[in-house]
Amino acid sequence: MQIARDGPALRSPPVAMGRVVGLFISPGIGERMRACSEVRALAGQGLEGDRYALGAGSYSRVGRPVVRHVSLIGREAMDAANEELSRRGLVPFDPGETRRNIVVEGIDVYALLGQEFRIGGVHLRGSDITRPCHVPSAAAGKTDFKEAYHDRGGILAEVLSDGRISIGDVLKAKP
Repeated sequence: MQIARDGPALRSPPVAMGRVVGLFISPGIGERMRACSEVRALAGQGLEGDRYALGAGSYSRVGRPVVRHVSLIGREAMDAANEELSRRGLVPFDPGETRRNIVVEGIDVYALLGQEFRIGGVHLRGSDITRPCHVPSAAAGKTDFKEAYHDRGGILAEVLSDGRISIGDVLKAKP
């Protein structure tokens, strides 16, 4: 904390924190997501072995101005979407079935849009929201992902530095 000369204490903005509870990669479109305890992030590419780092993701060849190296979703949002599915008598989606790379808890991932943040020692920037589509339903053989995860699908992020991300790593962001 800084002390202002002849004035009140100046406080640093609070640091928003979350924690990684799931990591997933898939080498190709529609291929099953593989759970990992640790992944290697590659600056300007994504997660080593993942379809987007390999240039083989669904949107890899689409000329979009949005960087989509990795995707993040909040565990709390997944819980809410799955509760909605269960209330409607439908089967919930497991974390890997959401087709998102990083599952976090304790932080609103939408607050990371346009912001730089760290997960463990890796520096990232939130780039856009994810728009839930039919692919997770088709890949999992379940229905209504797009509807239940609307406004809960998470965000995309740009990987700004190399490093490792592990289950349990802290996500830190300054507001």
